[in-house]
Amino acid sequence: MSELLRLEGLRVGYTSGTGTVTEAVRGLDLRVNRGEVVALVGESGSGKSSSAHAAGGLLSPSARVTGGRILFAGQDVTHWPERAWRSLRGAEIGFVPQDPGVSLNPVRRVGSQVADALLPHGHATRRTVRARVEAVLEQAGLPDPRDCARRYPHELSGGMRQRVLIGIALACVPRLLIADEPTSALDVTVQRRILDHLGRLTAAEGTAVLLITHDLGVAADRADRIVVMRDGRAVEEGPTRSILDSPRDPYTRRLLDAVPTLGAPPLITSVPVADAPGKDGAAPLLELRSVTKEFRRGSGVTTAVRGVDLVVPRGRTVGLVGESGSGKSTIARMALRLTAPTSGRVLFDGIDLTGLSRRELRPLRRRFQPVYQNPFSSLDPRLSVGEIIGEPLDAFGEGDRAARRRRAAELLDQVALPAETIDRRPAELSGGQRQRVAIARALALRPELIVLDEPVSALDVSVQDQILRLLVDLQAELGLSYLFISHDLAVIRQVAHEVVILRAGTVVESGPAAEIYDNPRHEYTKEFLMAIPGHAPARAQAEAGG
Repeated sequence: MSELLRLEGLRVGYTSGTGTVTEAVRGLDLRVNRGEVVALVGESGSGKSSSAHAAGGLLSPSARVTGGRILFAGQDVTHWPERAWRSLRGAEIGFVPQDPGVSLNPVRRVGSQVADALLPHGHATRRTVRARVEAVLEQAGLPDPRDCARRYPHELSGGMRQRVLIGIALACVPRLLIADEPTSALDVTVQRRILDHLGRLTAAEGTAVLLITHDLGVAADRADRIVVMRDGRAVEEGPTRSILDSPRDPYTRRLLDAVPTLGAPPLITSVPVADAPGKDGAAPLLELRSVTKEFRRGSGVTTAVRGVDLVVPRGRTVGLVGESGSGKSTIARMALRLTAPTSGRVLFDGIDLTGLSRRELRPLRRRFQPVYQNPFSSLDPRLSVGEIIGEPLDAFGEGDRAARRRRAAELLDQVALPAETIDRRPAELSGGQRQRVAIARALALRPELIVLDEPVSALDVSVQDQILRLLVDLQAELGLSYLFISHDLAVIRQVAHEVVILRAGTVVESGPAAEIYDNPRHEYTKEFLMAIPGHAPARAQAEAGG
């Protein structure tokens, strides 16, 4: 293999408003050969995205290369001006950004944005561009590419938008594709289909790929070699199988240990099922009976949830699993009585919540609390951590300001955050720390049920592992019940006693976790299990046998 990209001692620094330079990349050596897939793996803040942006000439105005060299096809491009980079980007180097929700212009049609990639590099003329755009979208795996080209980004699903970005990146058949967390925002089945398709497209053209990911499961499935980054440096590099089977660096071993897998023992195994709360025929804490939710859109009606039955026993965790659009979050909102079902009943501790007025609901609300997906948007940035945790206490008139602060301090200790965190604001905390604050806030009123809507999907695997362990410990200590919503069956495996599989608003399978994982009955459940990153060998074997 001949070398295509080389980073030699790369250093990248960011300049703050005060002129202080903070180094994000500190002497990185990396190479990508022609036709090779290299995964650059690390947690948030490790410097992997800064390295990728530098390699593609896409650093922000506040960042610059402070040392080392970037060589592409043997040519030093380290300090090329933007005009020179424009001739290279798109034509020779394609880039797939992380978030399809913000990477496409919301006020321009998809087709015109694909055309922007083709016309400057001479891959289409004004006369041929429409046909070429449709061909690019078809190659990217989009159904009805002509219709897709006429649509705006918001009219497409997340998976379809990501396919558009992949189509744009590969439109001019570049020699190198840099993919920065290209599927981290997608469900595992959609992720699998997109990565499979990306693999076929790049293999067909012999395109090299630099894959940026925090997910070692994705890297295990897709990469020829893995480079592990920490604090701006590469701590380990080698063939994928060697890194996974015999990691040398303790940091790599910690990352591998933190990845949720189906083969790992669940975190809840330390609590024997026979001794778990809620046995002996006790009434369930939460029960949804044949709930249906319809939304009127114009003259039509969309059914988001159809006839769902769900039971959360006391002191237990029920995992609700499904893809985006399956109705999971709608069920969460009905369970919390933030929205009313169109039909069916929601019972909490035997009380029918369905027909209660806001005034009648209020005293019950303190007994069930939510934890949302994104700790970056669920906390008020204007408030201190102590004020955020004290909000529910203030809303229910519990204690004076001093008493609320004492309770906030107790809760910070309970979720293993330092005492000084109480006076910080969310912007001063990491993602994992923010999610711990969200959990502390949910615990403030001593609820019996917590509804967790994708509580770890925005977190790195090691932080995710810490939060899952915290939730299991809190359940054992406080006897909490959880409705845990996720699109990730490997995560659910770690914490759930029972599992409910949801598809298009309907339950397709439910039962004890061990039964669902060991003997899935429904084809959709089997597909979901096979789509979990890190299971490529099992998937290949199943496909060969079927």
